[in-house]
Amino acid sequence: MGSVNGKLLILHLCEIVNFVPKLGSKIEELSRSKIQRRFMAKGKDVRVIVILECTSCARNDVNKESPGISRYITQKNRHNTPGRLELRKFCRYCNKHTIHGEIKK
Repeated sequence: MGSVNGKLLILHLCEIVNFVPKLGSKIEELSRSKIQRRFMAKGKDVRVIVILECTSCARNDVNKESPGISRYITQKNRHNTPGRLELRKFCRYCNKHTIHGEIKK
């Protein structure tokens, strides 16, 4: 029973019969590490979907010069990037790489 599934099965059986392993045993170490992993992930709303819009198309008059505004949909991590996201992306209306900035939904 050296596999991970076998170890998890032993831990599950220990929980069913309310078996408390002895201090320092292998099962006690496994159960302690399993409990620590159980509560690691906290928030699921960390990644949000954002819309990136071409800044040069948005500044210029869209109706006269270009037929539309280039937009990209992507995700960002709120904790790592709290400010507005700006990336260089290809704008098909300007036909070049321009800065695309995050807009409000």
